[in-house]
Amino acid sequence: MLRIVNRVLTGLVGLVLLVVGGSVLAVGLGFDPPSWWIHDSSKDVLLSDAERTRWEDESWWWPTVIAALALVLLLTLWWLTAVLRRRRLTEVRVNTGDGEGALLRGRALEGVLEGEAAELDGVHRAHAHLTGRPEAPRTRVRLLLEPHVDPGTALHHLTSEALAHARNSAGLDSLPAEVRLTGAKHKAERVS
Repeated sequence: MLRIVNRVLTGLVGLVLLVVGGSVLAVGLGFDPPSWWIHDSSKDVLLSDAERTRWEDESWWWPTVIAALALVLLLTLWWLTAVLRRRRLTEVRVNTGDGEGALLRGRALEGVLEGEAAELDGVHRAHAHLTGRPEAPRTRVRLLLEPHVDPGTALHHLTSEALAHARNSAGLDSLPAEVRLTGAKHKAERVS
């Protein structure tokens, strides 16, 4: 969801900047703007002295400007951190029992989860994705099931076998999982 919002916001901001910048450039180069446009000629300024100082004497003006700019800054920083934040867990802390611990690559654990889940009866394809913190990982598993498989049975086998093995082998107290089950769609074939 965040990826879609990110792309839409980036596209809208880019489109607005392109339209406004291109039109200001076109007016500056001498093209005649439409009657509704804010600039009349290439000698026109973006904000006149009267427009810039219109609200300066009002007591609410500067706090409103500062609050609006602070809000824009906070929203921009939130968006930037959401874009730059890592989505995938790169390593998991494994409890070795000796008080030291070890680090396990997240991709390795994902690969084992995927492989073991794909071997379950009726699973056409599996995909695992680790998120969370190294001390408390979470996983998202997607299973593509064959048409004949009962989803409840497949979910039970996944939790009791693949997820239990991953949790026990990494020495984790718990491994919360979000599981998405979808059915495989096969093309109809003519039988003669």
